[in-house]
Formats: sequence, C-alpha cells, structure tokens
Amino acid sequence: MEAPAAAHNPAEAAAEGVNVQITVNSPEQMRELGLHLAKLLRAGDLVMLNGELGAGKTTLTRGLGEGLGVRGAVTSPTFVIARVHPSLGDGPPLVHVDAYRLGGGLDEMEDLDLDVSLSDSVIVVEWGEGKVEELTDDRLDVVIHRAVGDTTDEVRHVTLTGLGERWATTDLSVLAA
Repeated sequence: MEAPAAAHNPAEAAAEGVNVQITVNSPEQMRELGLHLAKLLRAGDLVMLNGELGAGKTTLTRGLGEGLGVRGAVTSPTFVIARVHPSLGDGPPLVHVDAYRLGGGLDEMEDLDLDVSLSDSVIVVEWGEGKVEELTDDRLDVVIHRAVGDTTDEVRHVTLTGLGERWATTDLSVLAA
C-alpha cells in the first residue's frame, strides 16, 4: 500500500476533512487495510464506503470485522440491509449496512435505528452517500476507485476522508505504512 502523507492543521481539518490516498494492489491488501483501520476505530464511529460494484467495500469491511474482533463472518448484507456483529471481547460491535437498495435519505434508514446504535457501535454503511450523513458531524468517508469494464486489474485507489473533530487529530497516514 502506498500513500503520500500530508500535514494538516487540526482546526482546518475538522471543517474541511483529513484526507489520505492509498493504492491497494490485491483483495488481501484491501482486507489488511481494514485490519489496520480497525485499530483507529472506536464506538461511535460512522464509516461510509462508496465505490463501484466489486470495488472491495465488503472485503475492506471483512478486515474491519477481523480487526475489531467481532463474531460472525462478514458478508455483504445486500438482501438483509443490515447485520450486527457482536464483539467477542471488550470492543464495540460492528453494524454493517448495505444501503444500495434504499432510495431515500435518512428517513428511509430510520427503521434500522442507526442513531440508537451509533454511540456504542462502529457503523459501516456501504452505498451510504446521500443517506446517512445526517447521523453525525463526525464520519470517515472511504471511496474506492477501480478500473471499470473488462479488466482483471486488482488495483484500487482508496481515498479516506475524516470529517469533523473526531478525525481532525487522527493520523490516517499511518494506514499507508
């Protein structure tokens, strides 16, 4: 994994977001990125994952689940919308949501009670853009870009943007090490 590290002012970062870009060369590296990212997460964190179909959102979440030490195999919750993976230790549970089939904003997500789960869980929402931003001012946006079309290219370009005070002092560049 490779990334340029950028210095930032914490006050500006809270307003504008802390940004790091990482190149991932295989599904195993995407899972490893999730393992490393899990070390930075804590209860109350919202992580939004966006990217094309097959970009690696669920693979990244699988690594997060492994790093957080949660119960159950992390698989795509496309048809069940959300899965809760309880912690096997002292860490927070992982709530894994796939909002792909949900058309509306937060109103349509209300039945999932994400606002209730947020304070004591790590919530990861695939396809969450335009749907869950109102849950909190602090979130980590993860955008995964991959080559589209007929390609066997495994390279992914991952942009992580930490928004709000929670992420203003978190050094995301450690994920590229």
